[in-house]
Amino acid sequence: MNKLDNQINYVEFKAKNLEEIKRFYTKIFNWTFTDYGPTYTAFSESGLLGGFEKNDGDIVNGALIVLYHEDLNFIKNKILQYDGIITKDIFSFPGGRRFHFKDPSGNELAIWSDK
Repeated sequence: MNKLDNQINYVEFKAKNLEEIKRFYTKIFNWTFTDYGPTYTAFSESGLLGGFEKNDGDIVNGALIVLYHEDLNFIKNKILQYDGIITKDIFSFPGGRRFHFKDPSGNELAIWSDK
């Protein structure tokens, strides 16, 4: 899949039980999964790449839309310039780095980079 700046690239959901959620989506939709440790599993064969993060708390907004941008510092500064709020600063994860932000209406999204 091509990674293009400013494009939706990934969707991330919350799940209370990763084994149960994998079984559900595999049996119903034939999605395939790759585990990344005990708290994360990524899915494919769904039309859009995504994953499930284990969450023991209440799931209020279970979806996180993830955009791609090659230069995280550049796009982070642009978000701040236009009144966005950084909710989780840049951090590393297997495969890259990302950060989370809220837009002026309070919607939380994330941006990742493999650079």
